[in-house]
Formats: sequence, C-alpha cells, structure tokens
Amino acid sequence: MTFFQIGTSLFRPAAGYFVDKENKRHLLLFSLIVFLIIIGAFNGIENVAEIYGLRLLHGIIFALATTTAASIAVLVIPASRRGEGIGYFSVTTNLAMVIGPLAGLLLYNGLGMSGLFLSLTALAILTLVIAAIVPLPKAVVKPVPRTHDEPIWSHIVEKKSLPASLLGGLVFFAYGGILTFIPLYAASLHLSDSTGLFFAIFALVIVLSRPVVGNVFDRMGASAIVYPGFIIFMAGFIVFSQVTSQVTLLIAAAILGLGFGALSPAFQTLAIQSVPAERAGAATATYFWFLDIFVGLAAMLLGFVAKLFGYMLLYGGICTAVTAAAMILYYFLFTRSAQRT
Repeated sequence: MTFFQIGTSLFRPAAGYFVDKENKRHLLLFSLIVFLIIIGAFNGIENVAEIYGLRLLHGIIFALATTTAASIAVLVIPASRRGEGIGYFSVTTNLAMVIGPLAGLLLYNGLGMSGLFLSLTALAILTLVIAAIVPLPKAVVKPVPRTHDEPIWSHIVEKKSLPASLLGGLVFFAYGGILTFIPLYAASLHLSDSTGLFFAIFALVIVLSRPVVGNVFDRMGASAIVYPGFIIFMAGFIVFSQVTSQVTLLIAAAILGLGFGALSPAFQTLAIQSVPAERAGAATATYFWFLDIFVGLAAMLLGFVAKLFGYMLLYGGICTAVTAAAMILYYFLFTRSAQRT
C-alpha cells in the first residue's frame, strides 16, 4: 500500500499536466492498457520485490487513469448541472472504495489468490473495452494548445483550486480514520461481523442522497450543502465514537454517509469551477493529489492516536476537530471572501 501511495502521490500533479496537454481519449486508453498489463502481471508474481515494483507502477498509472477519467467526466457535464453531475461521478468512486475491498476478500476466500487476480484482470479488460466504445465529443478530448511562455509548474499544480483541494483533503483525512481503522475498531467492540454492513449502509445513504444533494448545490449554491454537510459529518463522528452495539454502529454509518456524501463532491465541484475548462485536468489532479496525501497522512498519524489514546478520542476528538477546522476554513476561504466581493 505504501509503494502504491508513493506512486500515486508523486505522479498525480504530472497527470494533470498530461491531461491538459494531450488527447484525453488517447491518454485514457493508453493508461487503461498499461493498467491491464500491470494487473495481469500480478498473476505471475514470484517475490516481494516484484510486488513492490508493480505496486509503484500501479500507483503511477492509477493516478493517470483516474485523473483522465475524472477530467473527461467534468468536461462532458453541462455547467448548469456540474454539481449534480460531479456528485454522480463521485458516488461511483466512493462505491468502488467501499465495494472493492469487500469484493476482493470474497474473491480471495472463494477462489484463492490466483482466482482473485484473474478476476481483476478480466475486470481490467472490461474497463478497457467500455472506454474504447464510449463516444466522446471532440471538443472534450482535444488537447489544449501549448503555450511556451508559462512555467511548467503552473501546469502541474492549479493554484486556483488549492482552497477547495485543501478542504477536500481535510474531509478525506477524517474519512481516512474510518477507512483505515474501522476493522480494528469494530474488533475492539466485538462487532467485526458488522464491518461489511457498516460500509453497505454508508454507501447506500450516499447513493440515495446524491440526487437531492446535487440538485441543491446547483440551485442554491455550495454553502447550502457544505455547512449542513459539516455539521452532519461531525455528528456522525460523535455517534461513531460512542458505538456500543450493531444498531448504533449502523446509525453512525448512515449519518457519516450523509455528511461525507454532501462534502466530497461539493469540494471537487468547487475545485473544478475555480478554473476554465482548459485547466480542468490540472484542477482535478490537484484535488486528487490532496486526497492522496491526506488519506496517507491519516493512515500514518491517526494510528498513533488510536494506539495511545483509543478510538473514542480518535473519532470523537481528532476527526471531529479536523472537520470543525475545515468548516471554519471554508467560512474564511469561501463565504467571507464572497461577501467581500
């Protein structure tokens, strides 16, 4: 996981540069072909060193493929429905983060390691086939004309999307505490068998709330979603820190899913809306780069908190405080600045 995260984090900014400067359809197909080769190579792995090398390459090509796909999705959505459209796109990635690990465990337990990687290879082939046959408007996939009077770093990190990316990163830092430590937390509560159900409820609430959340964002603006989202997300962490039974665990899952489902696509939309269409790749890469970094930081730093002080402080204290700090930052970065203009 560390080598995968290193590859993703290091290459993510460069991915935005390539997305803005190359034909997006060609870039998507290239990245998915390489992705397929890497997944297929796992079937012939023989030692740990090969795993590390493949996972590093896996992270690099994952960054390129996901940035390209997200940028294409943003550009095909009408501007008037961008909040709703990005919300639907975000739902699919959130569902993948929930369903993927559970499906992987089921495949591993049922088919063994070889069966798992053969199944993933088949899935990678299906992904490539779908990408090849889906029609895309030429205006969306064509590269942006190159300008030689701009420094390369300006194409790698999009400054205008930094505020939204930072806030999205803080939300994912708090979410990282759930994603990384819930198996251990559930085990400490003797609720290990409920972990899958927790993520199922979490994902179901995100999906069910998505049409309403996206529509409100487009009609009433970001603040109508962001402030309630922060409050609900904090409430979810407080309930989560006090879990004593399966019922309270699932109630926490529903509250957290509703808050996260409002905040995550909202900040992605704000990051994209801060730039013109020709900079969508850089803005998308910057946003995902912050998510990569903050989820990695959560896995590293929150582990110390859990070990030293326990999960009650981790969720009811640290994750709640990080969410509150993000809400305060949102006020100064967006609400107050909008009032001044």
